[in-house]
Amino acid sequence: MQRQIQVMLDLQDAMNTRVHPDWRQQGFEWYRAIWIECAELMDHYGWKWWKKQTPDIDQVKLEVIDIWHFGLSMLLVNNTSATMIEEQLSSALKKEPAGDFLESVELFAGDVLVSKAFSIENFASMLQASGMSFDALYTGYVGKNVLNFFRQDHGYKEGTYHKLWGGKEDNEHLVELVNTIDTSANDFKEKLYAALETRYQSLCL
Repeated sequence: MQRQIQVMLDLQDAMNTRVHPDWRQQGFEWYRAIWIECAELMDHYGWKWWKKQTPDIDQVKLEVIDIWHFGLSMLLVNNTSATMIEEQLSSALKKEPAGDFLESVELFAGDVLVSKAFSIENFASMLQASGMSFDALYTGYVGKNVLNFFRQDHGYKEGTYHKLWGGKEDNEHLVELVNTIDTSANDFKEKLYAALETRYQSLCL
């Protein structure tokens, strides 16, 4: 787990540096991005008792992964080591989730809003309640990191990137393409990027 955490920290640092070379000193409000992602997550899961809703589990898991991106960024700003993250996460994953899934999300989001800090323990509770394993988080994180780089390479920051491909969001295409590639392969990232490129070119350009 510690090696995988270090890989993710390195990938997050690279992504943030791509957005802004001096990102650690910018005072970005990572906590704000996190609680907004929590709201999007709950919409995908469904919380409205007055209408029929079917949880979109794939999108729920992607939102959990997005939250992890911002959490890693906060941990990097605080110079939290992979060893410390592994110790806290391993310990927290041995505990039962704090309530059902929506309750675990609210506990996590509420703490983020009040403390403006990232609680590894509360995140682990939400992760478990979502049904995701750490390995699934890792694979999903690497996949979304590739998509984030793809977005930047294709004009995301400039506003020229197309987020809808053939009527579906790029996140949905990502899920489909990840399922066609061996995620344990050494060239997983490269193959996924190439697959995204091929589909983007065919549907958007």
